[in-house]
Amino acid sequence: MVTQVDIAVVGVHVLDTHIIGVASIPDGSEGQLVETIRMSPAGTAGGTAVVLSRLGARVRSYGAVGADPLGDTLLTLLQANGVNVSGLMRTTATQTSASVIPVRPNGDRPAWHCPGANATLSLDALDLDDIVHGSHLHLGGPEFLGGTAAATLLKHAKDHGLSTSVDILAGGNPGLLTWIIEALPHTDYLLPNDEQVLGFTGTTDLELGCRALIDAGAGCVAVTRGGDGALVIVRDQTIEVPAYAVDVVDTTGCGDAFSAGFILGRALGRDFAASARLGCATAAQVAGGLGTDAGNYDLAAVDAFAQNQGPG
Repeated sequence: MVTQVDIAVVGVHVLDTHIIGVASIPDGSEGQLVETIRMSPAGTAGGTAVVLSRLGARVRSYGAVGADPLGDTLLTLLQANGVNVSGLMRTTATQTSASVIPVRPNGDRPAWHCPGANATLSLDALDLDDIVHGSHLHLGGPEFLGGTAAATLLKHAKDHGLSTSVDILAGGNPGLLTWIIEALPHTDYLLPNDEQVLGFTGTTDLELGCRALIDAGAGCVAVTRGGDGALVIVRDQTIEVPAYAVDVVDTTGCGDAFSAGFILGRALGRDFAASARLGCATAAQVAGGLGTDAGNYDLAAVDAFAQNQGPG
């Protein structure tokens, strides 16, 4: 166990329902048999929290969940994976955030999503002094707080000696970047995907886009590229890490898994390249199952997988 690493995860918590084997949406009121229907904890905070806990970190989640059966299920699943949920407030204003994800035989995964309680989260609802009782703060979905509030939260963490990371839920567009840009100078690790980087910066060159985000204040940009692995950019380094070969079941949550592996690698003192390799190897574990909590894996197993298999 990596019990010495205490991480606060703040932001978007979602209950995902995966449906495997959806060839099409039936006409009218007709039905269709499918292979599997499974629920799992997800979101740029919730999914990352589960994977961090699986890897051995002590994890505390903070955010908003509806006072409804969906919320009961989400909290139960988080707790079953070792996540401390005492920082998750319950609200009667709206339902728990949830997604339904039909996974087609070719791996495509369109989704229906209800933002729900995540949209009610505010800085006033967070116990900032409790959040900073640890070594790292991960903020998943800064767009829900807004740039000014996200910056306040991240600066508070930095002022108390924590490292920080940010993962963005929404798609990339310059307007969203403008909305959250105040948070970047207080972000040690920005963890977007390639489409977000290109959309935020309006460039077709991924490295140039990452460097534009560093110029805007981020200390490091570690960007996922799907089957092409990850690209890590710091001011004086460019690091490419390939993906690991795996029989893919569902790629939902792979970005959250990469974030967890990368964050934990840095917290354990691994360099940028080794942390990105841990992120990619962790993402491969999640891609091989259904949801962030599928299967059995821990840090030792992920490290062994990375060492034995090598990049694909």
